[in-house]
Order: sequence, then structure tokens, then C-alpha cells
Amino acid sequence: MKLLLPVLSLFITLSLSAQELKSPSEFLGYELGTRFTRHHQVVDYYQYLSEAAKDRVQLNEYGKTNENRPLLLAYISSTANMENLEAIREEHLKSTSGTSNSTKAIVWLSYNVHGNESVSTEASMQTIYALLTSKQAYLENTIIIMDPCINPDGRDRYVNWYNQYKNTPNQLNPASKEHHEGWWNGRSNHYMFDLNRDWAWLTQLESRQRLRYYNKWLPHIHVDFHEQSMDSPYYFAPASEPFHEVITDFQRDFQVTIGKNHAKYFDANGWFYFTKERFDLFYPSYGDTYPTYNGAIGMTYEQGGGGRAGLGVITGNGDTLTLKDRIAHHFTTGISTVEVAANNVKRLNEEYQKFYRSKNYRYKSFILNGQEDHLKALTQLLDQHQLTYSYGTGATVKGFNYKTGKTGSLKTNAQSIIISTDQTRGTLAKVLFEPNAKLSDSLTYDITAWSLPYAYGLDAIASESLISGTSKTENSAQKEALKANAYAFLTDWNGMDDARFLAELLQKKIRVRQAQKPFTLEGKRHNRGSLIITKADNDNKMEFTKILSGIAEKHHKSLTAVNTGFVDKGKDFGSGYVKMIPAVKVAVLAGEPTSTLRFGEIWHFFEQQLHYPLTVLDENYIGGVDLSNYDVLILPGGDGYESFMDDTMLAKLKEWVNQGGRLIAMGKSIASLDGENGFDISAREKEIDSTVNLVEPYENLRREKMKNDITGAIFKTKVDQTHPLAFGYKDTYFSLKLGSDAFNYLENGTVAYISKDTSPVAGFAGSEAQKKMSKSLVFGVEKHRKGQVVYMIDNPLFRGFWENGKLFFVNALFMAN
Repeated sequence: MKLLLPVLSLFITLSLSAQELKSPSEFLGYELGTRFTRHHQVVDYYQYLSEAAKDRVQLNEYGKTNENRPLLLAYISSTANMENLEAIREEHLKSTSGTSNSTKAIVWLSYNVHGNESVSTEASMQTIYALLTSKQAYLENTIIIMDPCINPDGRDRYVNWYNQYKNTPNQLNPASKEHHEGWWNGRSNHYMFDLNRDWAWLTQLESRQRLRYYNKWLPHIHVDFHEQSMDSPYYFAPASEPFHEVITDFQRDFQVTIGKNHAKYFDANGWFYFTKERFDLFYPSYGDTYPTYNGAIGMTYEQGGGGRAGLGVITGNGDTLTLKDRIAHHFTTGISTVEVAANNVKRLNEEYQKFYRSKNYRYKSFILNGQEDHLKALTQLLDQHQLTYSYGTGATVKGFNYKTGKTGSLKTNAQSIIISTDQTRGTLAKVLFEPNAKLSDSLTYDITAWSLPYAYGLDAIASESLISGTSKTENSAQKEALKANAYAFLTDWNGMDDARFLAELLQKKIRVRQAQKPFTLEGKRHNRGSLIITKADNDNKMEFTKILSGIAEKHHKSLTAVNTGFVDKGKDFGSGYVKMIPAVKVAVLAGEPTSTLRFGEIWHFFEQQLHYPLTVLDENYIGGVDLSNYDVLILPGGDGYESFMDDTMLAKLKEWVNQGGRLIAMGKSIASLDGENGFDISAREKEIDSTVNLVEPYENLRREKMKNDITGAIFKTKVDQTHPLAFGYKDTYFSLKLGSDAFNYLENGTVAYISKDTSPVAGFAGSEAQKKMSKSLVFGVEKHRKGQVVYMIDNPLFRGFWENGKLFFVNALFMAN
């Protein structure tokens, strides 16, 4: 794409108008756009500006990544504004209570959330330089906050890879290696998570650190700079349908205002662009929707290029797209955004205050009961989002019952959580907790259901009344020391605190048993899955009770000491129904057969949630690995299993399972185990409806295809609570289904399943896809001689936020054969 005279003259103006400040090219020692800039060089340039223009730039390191790279925010404004920055921030935040007299616009620009969408950070340096030089007039009434690289680990991974593989000079041929990243590309962060899907769930370190600062400002405008396929023209706002119903008319209209301003500059240069397509405003965990649900004009800007364009590439229509072109486009929309903000300060402040006025949403309160682990995990998330909540008073509340899908009631207790939409961030509360978000169009870019009561496995009521609660009284009772002469110590098995407790016990070589049947002892009932830690099993462990007590306190576990293994009802502790939990050695497959996202969820789960050791085996050499050294092997979901799972690999896995191994097959890996030489799992065949018109107009094909798709919908499943895979669960589990793959029930070992009711409780599922779901497996276990195969058709670890699915995965790891 050839830059025309206006942009060339602008760059010349920049260099002439600020002799005291070095441009990015002058500072770096090479022309911006002729090579990729590593993160430490970007940091150096921002630090240089914060010193050379300290009256107008303030630099803040808000955290570090998993690989210890700094995360930065640059605050840019006029000298007068910078001297009063804190007062401006405080006055702006008064808008959320309707008492502000702010005369400034707050614009937050976020770059490079996807590491291999690498132009963004380069453009950020050109943008900040322009704001301090030729465009400094915009700073008089505007505060600009710039995050030059949200994902430094992923970006440096891409930049280092590109520098290793590029030709000299760079090769424009799109078939060349420099345009084809490998399996682990630069898009994701260290744990292979997509940070642009994590704004609401906050599973990742970068997200949590960033949100602390975002919450301090809550800007009027937030832009998330991206790249898309190299053949795509530039995309900018306004967004496409579906829009969530909470998005205001002003938020919609102002996207048009900004888009028209961008179009003015793009038209002048003959650049192609599109709007109102593909990128919607629905799923709440994006860098455009999350700010939108907090009052901002949240927007995604997408430049063509991504991880394929390199320094230059010939596109599908024969044009040459260079890094300089890509910089110019992102630079233009960034400056244009600030321009529109500077010209609309009064309107932005007025409408921002209107957003935070009380709204008459249908559901005024969400009331939640459930396991203590799950409630605690949820309140931790609420605290990070600054969502307020109270606790139950013992009253009974009526409303929509999430479990039944009908009107019902729920009796609250001191542990019940009450979240109201009558609070500063009531809109965000509605979006995250409503039973089923209203969907205006089934053609969406991401999942269509996420309701947190389902995700956290809680009994919930959505009430049309405002329900009052109380503050929680902390229990100051002193915990009793463990009795050294007790026969055993018992505890429950319900959630991730229990799982982390068990994981640490096993690593400290403390032996633990698990009850396969409920029992009653000393007047107290204990459910299936309860952990039993006997003194006799740990006789050789020095300071056993001291170590046990310390681990229990760390994981907030209450232990019940008992003086006998002779139960009042059920099975005694020496019974075969009380099984030793093995300290399993776990491995996971990595590489081309798997999805990096699905692999990353497992990797992150072991290291950052369960805290249990995991060995990574790459597909390149797993064929030569002695699998007898491992008790459990996990196959993450992915699209590459067809070539990987040949007869030799399948025979190797079957023999290992026969000898006692446990194979956990997840998502799309399962289909590779089906077949004549495979295991007993079998896919459900799609029924052909002869009444359906098989010839559709071309323009209807995409929409017609949606009949066969499930775009992240929540289904109600039945659970066999007696199976060890389901220990800790009730008879119902709400599963997030991400596709229409369906498998038949197992002859034995069907644990969680969909019966005849195939309508999703929330989200979109096509009519034909729903038919396939009838009598389909969700989770199951197949016995195979001495070993087992665990099937997880749905992903209980999806994006790390489906809290109620995680115990299924832990059970799959540790249940006895």
C-alpha cells in the first residue's frame, strides 16, 4: 500500500517541529518499520521520553510478565494537566456518582495484546512522539494513557522468531518461511492464553495487573489495536451486530462519529477499510466489550498483516503490504481517535455520567448459594472488578431459578452472596450474572453464554426485586490444634481448595485415602470423595501432624479428628471402598496435534492453580518415550490428531492403558481414538432431515451453516454422583459446550451426559446441532484391562474461568483405577 503525500508530509513535519525530542527512528538508530523492535528497546524509548519530556510524560511500570518483562503505562498530557494528574483522575471518577465537573477527556490506547500482531507496538512509538510534537494541541483537554505492549512475552517470541528466520533482505513471497510461524506462535502469552479473552475472567497475571490500573481511571475511550489476516483491509468502528442490549445509543453513535473521522483520513490516502462487519460487541471479556460495559467507547482496530506479513509481503490481490504501511494505518487511527476525543470533551463527560445513572434492569439482584470454595473464588473475582456484594440474612427470595429455568425460591444463609445491579458497576454485574444474555444475531465472533452462576456451580436466583443483605462477620474463633493421638483426620472434597490441599499432601509424601461411598462417623455424615488421612498410613512420616496442620491452614481446610476407623454407617476405613489416592506422575502431549490454547489451559492449570508437577512430551519424540514412567497422559484438544494418531501410536497408547495407564482425551483428540483399532468411544452420526432445502442462495450459506453450530452455549447435564469422576458434584452439571461434536454413551462409565432435553439454558445452539446432542456423552470413563480412558468431550478448563468444571479434571487425575 503506497503512502500518499499527506502522510509523508506529516512525518517530515514531526521531525522539524521538535528538535529537542528524538523520533523513534532517531533514538533506535534505524528507520521505524525497517525492522521489528524488541521489547527492551521499546521500554528504553518510553523511558527516554519520560526523561526528555518529563513535564508531559509520566511512565509507570504496573507489573511484570511471567517471563519477567516489564509492563508499562505512559500518561501523556499538557504540562498543566500533568501537574494536576491525580486531581483530574479523582474528578473524572466522580462521574460514576454523577457529581463530576470534569473538563478533560480520558483516552486509553492498548497495543499488542496478541504478540504476533506486531505492528501495534511500533505504531505506539510513532503515536506518542506525534502527541508530544505536532499533535500536542490535543493534550490541552485530553489525558492519553498508552500501554505500548500488553503482551511482551508473546511479542518478543514473535520478533525473535522472525529475526531468526527472515531472509536478508526480507522475502516478500508469502510462501517463504518468514511468513509461517510454528506451532507455538507469538499470539499468546507465556501460558499460551489469549489475553484478549481474559479481561473479565482475570486468569492471567498480565490481566490482573493491568485491571488494577484500568479501574483507577475508567476512561471515556478505550482502543485495542490488533491485526487480522494479511489480505484483509483495515477494520475500525462502528462494530457489527450483535451488540449487547446494555450498550447505550450514545456508545453506538459515538463509534460512528469516530469511524467517520478515520474514514476521512483513509479516503484521502486511498486506503481500503471496512466497518460494521465481523467484530461484534457481545462477549464480555474482550478489550472492547469490557471497557464498553464500564461506560467507555470500547473499540477494536484491526490492521491486515498478523503473524504472516513480516516486514513486507505480497498479498492475495498482488499488492505489497509493508510494516511501514501497517504502522501508518494504526498511527492514523490512533491520532484520529485522540482528535475526536479532544473535540468532544463536553459530550463525552455528559454521556459518561448518564451511563452510570441508575438503570431499570429487569433483574435487580442475583442471590447465590453453594460450596464455600466456589463462593470464595467468586468473591475474589468480584473484588478485582470492584463489584460490591453483601451476604444473606436467612430470608427466602423468589425469582428465576437458574437450575430449573423456572420461577422458584431460595433460602439465604450467612454464606449466601447477593449482587445487586443497583451499584456503580451495575451494568457489568448484569452482563456477568444475567441467566441468558439477549442475542440479536447468531453470527457472532465468540461464545454466546458465560453466566457466572453456571460457571461457578452455584444455586442461584435472579430476582426482579432489590434484595438487601448484610456485611459478613469474620469468625475469630481459634482453630484447635490437631490431636496427635487421633486415629485419622477427615475433610470434604468439593472444590479447588480441596484439590490444592491434596496435591500438596501428595508432594509432601503424606498418604491419603478417599471414601468411595458415603459414611457416618461419630454422628457426622461424610460424602463420597471425602479425604481420609490416617496416622497408621503415615507412621514413618516425622512430625506428621505438624506438617498436616500447616498444609491444612495454608489451604483453609478444616480437619475433623476421629478416634476410630469403625464407622457408624457405611464402609470402615480398612474396606476396599476406601482407596489410597495415588501420587500420580502426569504427562501432557504438546505440539502440532494440539491447540496451543488447549495445551496452555492445562499447563497453566497445573502450575498456577493446582500446583502439581507436569511433564511435557512433544509429539516429535513421544513415540520413543517409555510411557510406563507415567501414570496419566493428557491429550489436549486440537485439529492435528488425524496424522498423529496412526496405527503405531494408537497401538502404543492402547498397550500402555492395558498395563494400567490412564489416558485423558479432551475435545477434538477424542475422535482420533474412535474406529476399528481404537477404543470403545463412538461418534454420533448426524441425522439427515429430508425436509430441509439442500439448495440455499449463496448469500444465506453462512447463516444456514449456523444450524449445525454451537457457539459456546450452556447445556444442562445429568451426573452419576456415584462414579469417582463425579465425586464432589451434585446430580446436575451445567457444561459450556463449544462445538457440535457428539459421542454416544459408553456401555459402562457414562458420568455426565445430556439426555433428551437438548435446548441450551443459555447461548446459541443451531437446530441441527441440538438434534445431535440428544443422549450424548459429556464426561465418561472407559475401563480397558488394568487402565482407563477418560473422555472429556466438553472442556472443563476452557479459558480457566469455568470454575465448576475443574474438579472433574482433578478427579480424572487422582481417582483410583
